[in-house]
Amino acid sequence: MAKKKLNKKAKTRIFLFFIIFGSIIGSLSYSFFSNVSKIIEIKNEKKTLSEKLVTLKDEEDKLNSDIKKLKDPEYVARYAREKYMYSKDGELIIRLPDDDTDK
Repeated sequence: MAKKKLNKKAKTRIFLFFIIFGSIIGSLSYSFFSNVSKIIEIKNEKKTLSEKLVTLKDEEDKLNSDIKKLKDPEYVARYAREKYMYSKDGELIIRLPDDDTDK
């Protein structure tokens, strides 16, 4: 009878040990996999933001180039003549049809 009681206590302890051990392993696994998914999301966001940064840097370079051009009075005068049909004194503006017209 003492052996059965001892055996029963040992089985109960082993059972409780496995339940506690399983709970710990389960919670650690959940924590690990949730963090892995967050890391993947952050890497994807980083990639997207890096691509956007490259695009914005290209746009910044273009705008800086436009600023340099607009500081040149000759460029501004030529741009105004081409875009807004301004003319110098004594100039005559002749507008030609675009080549993109449908035939």
